[in-house]
Amino acid sequence: MKTPEYIRGFKNAPAPLVCLTAYSAPMAAALDASCDVLLVGDSLGTALYGMDNTLGVTLEMMIAHGKAVVRTAKSACVVVDMPYGTYEGSPGQAYESASRIMDETGCAAVKLEGGADMEAIIAHLVRQDVPVMGHIGLQPQSVIKDGGYKVKGKSNTEVSKLLEDAYAVERAGAFSVVIEGTVEPVARNITQSIGIPTIGIGASAACDGQILVSEDMLGMTPGHVPKFVKPYADIAGEIARAVEAYARDVRSRAFPDADYVYGVKKQVES
Repeated sequence: MKTPEYIRGFKNAPAPLVCLTAYSAPMAAALDASCDVLLVGDSLGTALYGMDNTLGVTLEMMIAHGKAVVRTAKSACVVVDMPYGTYEGSPGQAYESASRIMDETGCAAVKLEGGADMEAIIAHLVRQDVPVMGHIGLQPQSVIKDGGYKVKGKSNTEVSKLLEDAYAVERAGAFSVVIEGTVEPVARNITQSIGIPTIGIGASAACDGQILVSEDMLGMTPGHVPKFVKPYADIAGEIARAVEAYARDVRSRAFPDADYVYGVKKQVES
């Protein structure tokens, strides 16, 4: 099983880290062999539960999905997101929440959003032997405060803040940091400026790793998909076509035939 220290070793590696989100045992089983990191992201709120944003995701939801992924993953480093409202209040609150996640799921690390404002909290968790992945740039848990999903790094003020956030996360002891929704040259500069791996999502190919929401890249997300998502499959279309075929067979009584029921032998023509 890959560890946070293994992930830390990917700074400036020849091949970047491969990371995807996973929320369930079947998805973890499908992704595990190809991925270095499986993130049980609070993005499950929008990807699985149909929420407008991630703010309604609870600690209990993250733990339940985290358990399913950890039970199944055999190789990837499993990281679980700390949801909104479970860590920002104080270092003590953060440690209580992180301890529950780590103890109840068996995951390798937790992830939380924030830069300089979260430095003390990240440092406290690290001192308590909780491995932390940081998250700067566009922060989905701040979408209401920010007035929407806005790309970061467009002004000199934002660039300075992003660099400050990156240095703060590194100083605090995080083993890696996600950079989301950030102008490419800025994400590239951050990657070159800090000593821990950066994992990009809507950021830069220069990052030390890349992550996407699996449902987005597999064509399973209804409605708008972010610009930075490359579609690798049309799973929703495949499911729809399979269900249409099933419905036709059921309505015509072609299914189930003798092959799919118990105690009936198929007639053999003489």
